[in-house]
Formats: sequence, structure tokens, C-alpha cells
Amino acid sequence: MKNVAMILFIGVSALGMTIASSLAFAGTAALPEVVKESSALSLRGEGSLKFFGLKVYDARLWTPQKAHSAADVFALQLVYDMAFKGREIAERTVGEMRKVGYGEEQKLKRWGEEMMRVFPDVKKGDTLVGVSIPGKGVKYYSRDKLIGSIDDAEFVKAFFDVWLSEKTSEPKLREKLLGAQ
Repeated sequence: MKNVAMILFIGVSALGMTIASSLAFAGTAALPEVVKESSALSLRGEGSLKFFGLKVYDARLWTPQKAHSAADVFALQLVYDMAFKGREIAERTVGEMRKVGYGEEQKLKRWGEEMMRVFPDVKKGDTLVGVSIPGKGVKYYSRDKLIGSIDDAEFVKAFFDVWLSEKTSEPKLREKLLGAQ
């Protein structure tokens, strides 16, 4: 019986690891200095993504004003509670983009490749921050440094819709991020 419980735990843990969407924050309510310097953002909302009771990451949405608008610069910060390969994060994000309605496979393939190029492997406590630059793209930060960007206006919407669309697979997290609790 003990072996069955251990196998079940390992299986659930492995499955939980494939759930990662993108980005993360380091446990404090702070953005990288570079992001703070470029725009006056304040915390809009925060929540955690859990899978079978295991925390995958904490998420925070930073906006320049009380009401979130995709037309403004904003940031999504995630602090991972598990280790993931950058490739896993990118693949999961593409899957979530499909779920919210992005179905053009050529674009999804290109976006997935671009995310794989940018996203680093993460471990517990690592932070990734995606900053939306409306009409231009997304800049990604980790450990207070710019790690890359994806310059594609359509990608911006598809990427952040994973968390902020009404079609998200995590509507309770969306409500918390948008401050609706």
C-alpha cells in the first residue's frame, strides 16, 4: 500500500509539473527595478494556481490604474513553487492559448518556438515577469534582468489571455488577478 501511495504521489507531482503556464514572482510584492523605473504600476490582484492541492505558482497583476485595460502597459508576475523546464512552460502556454480560442497552428508553432527561446528553466522561488507593451509585444524579466522579448502585437493578447480572458481555464485565478475576488 505504501508503494501505491508513493507511485500516486510521484504521478500527481509529475502531472502537476506539466501544468505550468508562464511567468513567476519571488514571494514579495515587488517588480524588477527596470520595470518599476519604466512605468508606475501598482498591484491590481493576486492569486495562486494549484493542481490537486499542490501550488504551482503565485501570480500578481500589476496595472497603472485601478481598472485593468489591455491598452495600457501592465505586468503579470509569477513566482514558481515547482521546477519546470522553459520548454514545458512554453508548451503549456501554447496549449492554454488554444483553449482560449487561438487556433491558427502556424502562429502557435512560431509563438511556442519564440517562448522556448526566451523562457528559462525555473526552480522553486524563481520569478518570471511578462510586461505587456500594447501594440508591440511582451518583455520578459527574471532576476531583475531583461531575458528577452517577443515583438508581435497579436501574441500580446494571446499570451495574456491565458490568464485574463473570460475563457481562461482558471476563472477563479482570473477574478483574483483582476481584483474581483
